[in-house]
Amino acid sequence: MQVQHPPTPARAGRVLPLPPQAPRVGRNALLRWIGRSILKLGGWRMEGAFPNVPKVVLIGAPHSSNWDGIWGFAALLAMDLDLRLLGKKELFWGPMAWLMRLMHVIPIDRKAPGGFVAQSIETMNAADQLWIGLAPEGTRKQVKDWKNGFWKLARGADVPVIQAYFHYPDKVIGIGPAIRMSEDADADMTRIRAWYRPWMGKNRGTV
Repeated sequence: MQVQHPPTPARAGRVLPLPPQAPRVGRNALLRWIGRSILKLGGWRMEGAFPNVPKVVLIGAPHSSNWDGIWGFAALLAMDLDLRLLGKKELFWGPMAWLMRLMHVIPIDRKAPGGFVAQSIETMNAADQLWIGLAPEGTRKQVKDWKNGFWKLARGADVPVIQAYFHYPDKVIGIGPAIRMSEDADADMTRIRAWYRPWMGKNRGTV
């Protein structure tokens, strides 16, 4: 398969090193070891390289199985990367609030003016360092149209998009190039989906 991501750093091991400007959680060595051990037991490794930028929107596909979350979370633990997710504020109640904060989910009020996009842009602009992760397919099922919230967020906050993928045949979590969105959403979506076409998730690829 033709390599479509930055060269993997020499001696990167099973997980990729983080550049200086990437946000970190500050987990202890035991948690990082657990993350690496999960990947090792599953036979997974990472390829590519992260850009040295303080703020970014990271998208991941194909998302076809709940196993994606397990391998992805193991990689985050191993790297100590502080990747934030977005969730509706209604999820933040009782014990769920604790779980949402543990998973670094940012609460979003969908009824507020501007909705998801405006709040996400405001949150991104107010931060010195912030990496937000989104699944553009929006579901584990194969879909014809991807959600364009990541494009609107990246454009509005003027940050790049990192393309990440799960490729189950080789058990690879790949990190592609950081790209800037243009003024043409349709053209950007077409080139991004074409980039993802070679990668195969657990149950399907992308279209």
